[in-house]
Amino acid sequence: MAKESSDRIELLQGTLDMLILRTLLSGPAHGHQIAKHIQRTTEDVLQVEHGSLYPALHRLERRHWVSSKWEKAKDRNREFKYYRLTPEGKRRLVVEESKWKQLANAIARVMWPAKESR
Repeated sequence: MAKESSDRIELLQGTLDMLILRTLLSGPAHGHQIAKHIQRTTEDVLQVEHGSLYPALHRLERRHWVSSKWEKAKDRNREFKYYRLTPEGKRRLVVEESKWKQLANAIARVMWPAKESR
């Protein structure tokens, strides 16, 4: 079941790029597969719209973090543009994951401060 628009969570800038890179770590995928994987994995909390996904994929291509190639789908008689993580993209994913962990830890410390010992 899809979340209502008022229940949607907005992604922090750069987070979509990281999620795409992480999705492609398991292998090549076309845009719809990437969006569906993110949606399924987050139990419908994150729904990536095409208006956000494709500009992000193009940005990642310009940065040489992903490459793309038109290929026939195995189960269909039409071509899809498949995206692949590049070696540079794998290195970038490590950096982005580290930054994300630092950010999540910093926010957690503000939201749920440790009790001070007296």
